[in-house]
Amino acid sequence: MLVFGGLVSRLRGALGAGSVPAHAPEDTRLYAIGDIHGRDDLLAQLLDLIAADAKGCAAKRNILIFLGDYVDRGLQSCEVLDRLTGDLIPGFERVFLKGNHEQALLQFLGDAAFGRTWKYYGGLETLHSYGIKELTLSDDPKDFERARERFNEVLPKSHRRFLEMLPLSVEFGDYFFTHAGVRPGIALHRQIEEDLLWIRDDFLESGSSFGKVVVHGHTPKEEVVFRSNRIGVDTGAYMTGVLTALVLEGSARRLVQTGGGSVPLARAS
Repeated sequence: MLVFGGLVSRLRGALGAGSVPAHAPEDTRLYAIGDIHGRDDLLAQLLDLIAADAKGCAAKRNILIFLGDYVDRGLQSCEVLDRLTGDLIPGFERVFLKGNHEQALLQFLGDAAFGRTWKYYGGLETLHSYGIKELTLSDDPKDFERARERFNEVLPKSHRRFLEMLPLSVEFGDYFFTHAGVRPGIALHRQIEEDLLWIRDDFLESGSSFGKVVVHGHTPKEEVVFRSNRIGVDTGAYMTGVLTALVLEGSARRLVQTGGGSVPLARAS
């Protein structure tokens, strides 16, 4: 059965993402969650909505897939990591993927000079969430070093371990999950970290089949983006207040969102 299932998946990829509807694995419901960016309030709401959505679910497996960018921009990055490293929804499997903002946080822990870049695309808010204020009104290199040292002191071991162990991608059925996207023309198993965390236009503008439907975050839009070869789930939660989970079960797709509940979708091409 596993061999047959893998053959069907490869055939779908060869025929093109839009030729045969993509399927999640049998008896499995997937919840792919977009960029959180320090909005623990929205994360708590969304997890409650997902738990309610899953009640009475006939699927044998419920899997949460977080697409990365847990930290920065919003004011509750520490709280987000507290929640993600704790107990979420009983009975759910969990997959946490790495985003470019997690990469940036880790880089600052080892290199104070990188803080000059990180500070201005969300790192300052993350430092504030851990009680680190040295950089609020300063760009002095000595203050960056003080902030880095302080951050290394106060960052909980559970948070550091979580951040250091994040994988770059995962596959379920006909879907490939990663933070930013993939490089067109390169096999999924040969994608490099820089593209999986950072790619934009070359991926977003491509109409090519990637072999599987790529589910990603990284590029915020007001609404979830559905294409035959990809689905973008980042709805800019830290700005819009809308944090999105894409629900995949069989060939069906729908959304669970803060402020919107469950949104059924017509079968996508």
